[in-house]
Amino acid sequence: MLTHINENGKSNMVDVSDKTETIRTASAYAEVKLNEEIIHQIIENQNKKGDVLAVAKIAGIQGAKKTSELIPLCHNILIDVVDINFEIDKDNSIIKIFTFAKTTSKTGIEMEAITAASITAITIYDMCKAMSKKIEIHSIRLLSKTGGKSGDYKYE
Repeated sequence: MLTHINENGKSNMVDVSDKTETIRTASAYAEVKLNEEIIHQIIENQNKKGDVLAVAKIAGIQGAKKTSELIPLCHNILIDVVDINFEIDKDNSIIKIFTFAKTTSKTGIEMEAITAASITAITIYDMCKAMSKKIEIHSIRLLSKTGGKSGDYKYE
């Protein structure tokens, strides 16, 4: 059964009014492939636009908060926390982005975690594009989710 289609075959928002509020979490991932010079600049905080990772983290959190405005039929939920962490792979010039989001809600927070990862990656691109346009964003995906009727999920 398709949950976003009504009895007339038209798109609609899923009714979650009968669902129980539970603690729900989600984590997501994205990576940005840069070049050695840009990675060095980020590590040394020498980007002319400012601290790339600090700005990207704020943008990712803001993206999570705006998810329901960006994705049609996505519920507007209260977000208890969004956290974003980075791992820099200097050998391959990759910034790995890990996001975590938590809510006590009637519906999941996966889209907020994925949006946070996406917006964080796009912001890194934006802040570094003056040095090179050859920047790639890869592997945006849900890593895990907990809570809700459908249970837990872990990317393997």
